[in-house]
Amino acid sequence: MSRYVALGSSMAAGPGIRPAAAGAPFAAGRSARNYPHLVAEKLGLDLVDVTYSGATTANVLTEPQNGTPPQVEALDGSEDLVTVTIGGNDAGYVPLLFAAAVPRLIRRLPLIGRRLRDQLDPTARDRALVEVTKSLKEIGRTLRQRSPRAKVLFVDYLTLLPPAGTAAPPLSDVDVALGRRMADTLERLTGEAAADTGCEWVRVADASREHHAWSKHPWTMKLGIPLPGVPAPLHPNAEGMRAVAELVIAHAT
Repeated sequence: MSRYVALGSSMAAGPGIRPAAAGAPFAAGRSARNYPHLVAEKLGLDLVDVTYSGATTANVLTEPQNGTPPQVEALDGSEDLVTVTIGGNDAGYVPLLFAAAVPRLIRRLPLIGRRLRDQLDPTARDRALVEVTKSLKEIGRTLRQRSPRAKVLFVDYLTLLPPAGTAAPPLSDVDVALGRRMADTLERLTGEAAADTGCEWVRVADASREHHAWSKHPWTMKLGIPLPGVPAPLHPNAEGMRAVAELVIAHAT
């Protein structure tokens, strides 16, 4: 049976999509119906899923996360397929959107307000994206070296925000514009990393533009309070995971 290793953050792990993956750490938020599991099931692959909620590019490459080793340690060179969805946590993309939903009065408080304002600072976000550029390319090079015979797929993020001119309450138009610019940049950087390192790019963001969280047929969840057994806010829902799996399968076969 061909070996498939899935790497990435919560956008690949699928927190809140039932059922949870057997044996996965609770903090990973790893679903048995995330796109790696669906792809492996459809193609008959031997899956090693090390996706982990909150993961950064450093957790993929070099840094343990909550006692688990860096995700690339799951690679042994025998893989036929590797997927990776990463970068948003480095840039602070989803945290920005959560910060944007906090009432302005709270943003003025001394301690928490400072953190929230930093999340919403365009200059700080741009600095973070510069680092993401380097890290994504390092991931591509590392995956190609560790898994030379594998098809390596960078899988970008499902579109969360509506297009310009469409409201996304409770977020302000200014904050939505910043979030949209970050999402567009992450999409572009993912594609550039794939092209520069001999990997392939699964264009999930492009395929999901009409299925943003505020659409009639969303593939992601809106802002809200995290609840047990419910897909996490601003993360893929079950339909979104199925859509991503279909896109990955199209590239893998």
